[in-house]
Amino acid sequence: MRWFWIDRLVELEPGKRAVAIKNVSLAEEHLHDHWEQFPNHPPSLMIEGVAQTGGILVGQVSDFKEKVALAKITKAEFSDVALPGDQLTYEVALDSIAPEAAATSGIVRKNGDVIGQVDLMFSHLDQNMAGTEFPEENFIFTGSFFQRLVEPFLRGESNG
Repeated sequence: MRWFWIDRLVELEPGKRAVAIKNVSLAEEHLHDHWEQFPNHPPSLMIEGVAQTGGILVGQVSDFKEKVALAKITKAEFSDVALPGDQLTYEVALDSIAPEAAATSGIVRKNGDVIGQVDLMFSHLDQNMAGTEFPEENFIFTGSFFQRLVEPFLRGESNG
């Protein structure tokens, strides 16, 4: 299973906001693993969808040179789950950014209706105050995630 919790990046306003969509399908394995009698896309995976959207927004500020990682879930409130056939929209705003970290606020919509709010903190791993060293290469913005979601958008191939 791939760990993509967004299907497409549809908006990116550098340094301001990003919007991504996730189409929930009964064909996804995790829907059957969560609650067999009530297949749904749980809030925990919606949080990850907001985190992936927010990570792209935060990473773009440094032209994807920083290693951006989710550091803290500040707030996560949901009024509903998503079911097969639903479309989720993740709208994430950049609230603040510093050399060490960034804060975002996100809204989760299901078929256009707000069902959640997720506020997150991201760490710039190479700027961590503990002095921990990470590999030189950027292992965050590489591979399938970047190639399938970010690069097509930056080339103008994803225009929602």
